[in-house]
Amino acid sequence: MIGRIDGHCHYWALKRGDYGWLTPDAAHLKPIYRDFGTADMRPLAEAAGIERRILVQAAPTEAETQFLLDQGREDRAVSGVVGWVDLASPDSVASLERFAGNPLFKGVRPMLQDLPDPDWIVTHSHPDAIAAVKRLGLRFDALVMPQHLAALLRFVDANPELPVIVDHAAKPALAAPADDPRHAMWNAGMAALSAHEDVCCKLSGLLTELPAERRTTPEAAAAALRPTVEKLLGWFGPKRLAWGSDWPVLTLAAPFAFWDEVTDRLLDGLGGPERGRILGGTAATFYGIGGGAA
Repeated sequence: MIGRIDGHCHYWALKRGDYGWLTPDAAHLKPIYRDFGTADMRPLAEAAGIERRILVQAAPTEAETQFLLDQGREDRAVSGVVGWVDLASPDSVASLERFAGNPLFKGVRPMLQDLPDPDWIVTHSHPDAIAAVKRLGLRFDALVMPQHLAALLRFVDANPELPVIVDHAAKPALAAPADDPRHAMWNAGMAALSAHEDVCCKLSGLLTELPAERRTTPEAAAAALRPTVEKLLGWFGPKRLAWGSDWPVLTLAAPFAFWDEVTDRLLDGLGGPERGRILGGTAATFYGIGGGAA
């Protein structure tokens, strides 16, 4: 039986020096400007009954990919690593082949949300690199926002055999006014992506998109997120939704246990098998962990 899996969390060590987005000058990031690793995560996961986790890259370097794989060797709860290679370069094929020799290496994630061209994945990715991702049986994590969804859809259309999962539900603009064009982009883009049966979505990263006044309590946060989650359930269903903590970025909005309680409230209308898929089965199937579907 597949137990709970955290489908999206991060470890980092500041002394490595390649986290360009995480700087001491960014006041809003000060709470997470420190090292995070197994010793911090283990008690949080155990309290929530989470048995395994997927580590996801937070720096656009191959050195960090190796760092995460090394962490997985030391932390037995790590069941997979989503790393980074330069998908714009044909030279990355050798890197992909090398990393794929480690069974913990499950996939790649370009940091699309941080790139200046919203169409980067279709205009800059190299065919040889994408072909190698597919040939090696790897997965693609899409770190995108609503403005990237049209390009991501073209990429998915062009690569139907590549397993894709949308990180953080493409970060819907939950703090924006009702007439913000990102709402229409998100609704149209996510609906279109969900029509591809091999595309999955992570139920993660949503608390940090909510304004502070809408996440004062787990009840308030669940009420604010429920319309979004109901749309995701309608589009993807439990078989293609995978829960993740997005820890420690999560802690900019709320503690780990807070998100866990919000999750319980958001999924309270589902039966046991459906909850099991979202809380572990989908991640196990998507990343090829422990035998697949729950």
